[in-house]
Amino acid sequence: MADKMALAKAINESLRRALESDDKVLIMGEDVGKLGGVFRVTDGLQKDFGESRVIDTPLAESGIVGTAIGLALRGYRPVVEIQFDGFVFPAYDQIVTQLAKMHARSLGKVKLPVVVRIPYGGGIGAVEHHSESPESLFAHVAGLKIVSPSNASDAYWMMQQAIQSDDPVIFFEPKRRYWDKAEVNPEAIPGPLHKAAVVRPGTDLTLAAYGPMVKLCQEVADAAAEEGKKLEVLDLRSVSPIDFDSIQASVEKTRRLVVVHEAPVFFGSGAEIAARITERCFYHLEAPVLRVGGYHAPYPPARLEEEYLPNLDRVLDAVDRSLAY
Repeated sequence: MADKMALAKAINESLRRALESDDKVLIMGEDVGKLGGVFRVTDGLQKDFGESRVIDTPLAESGIVGTAIGLALRGYRPVVEIQFDGFVFPAYDQIVTQLAKMHARSLGKVKLPVVVRIPYGGGIGAVEHHSESPESLFAHVAGLKIVSPSNASDAYWMMQQAIQSDDPVIFFEPKRRYWDKAEVNPEAIPGPLHKAAVVRPGTDLTLAAYGPMVKLCQEVADAAAEEGKKLEVLDLRSVSPIDFDSIQASVEKTRRLVVVHEAPVFFGSGAEIAARITERCFYHLEAPVLRVGGYHAPYPPARLEEEYLPNLDRVLDAVDRSLAY
């Protein structure tokens, strides 16, 4: 039976199921236990599973990830929470120097099933270092899987798949979508973790996005439909690896592509998508691949973030520019 729940609740239920099904699964992070996390994503888990399974850690991100690496080497499956996106950088060295490379260094003999949960993105009026979108920094590093759900159902199943993966997974949670509700069926059979999904079919142009921007792209498609334009919305779901085959299939049908993400456009994931799709679909494209994202500037104070983040008008402008070719 499917239940309607918020994205944050879906992650909570997914973590609960993982803790129940495998006693090697541990949850670690700042305030994840008694408080249940600042967004209450881990609410009630320490009460039900104990302080040895849901562990409140010191405020030391490098130590949290380093400890998780050691636990994974001993056969555990740690799920680490980084409290906010901007707090991950003290752990960046551990993630990219150790976590990402152990598998390759050991010629596949060592597996590191660590999930690093990171609430990310803006739109909630937070203070400095609480609204970053650093996914491209991690996607550049071989050995890491990078995913981001856009809805509660995907959040539930993608977390299950991330925990079961023998490779380290960086799980970016779109904090502005934590309270968006959708149906979740805990008995459904999920699709592949890194497979993109068409969430709205169309014929005139493809909008590709992931995480917090998928909902915006659906709103853009609704607005464009009022003018007779049929836009296809593709939820990428994964930033590394990227499902280029699904993007290509969509673009070969629509012949136009606009990539949308909150992170800065400069050296963002949209740049890699634009380059690859231009190579793959050169003779199908009727317009250059366009990108809409954040500016190449530090994330601004909360009162200015709506000027910084992609919005309906900015994405519609890119759609109009593409269709004008």
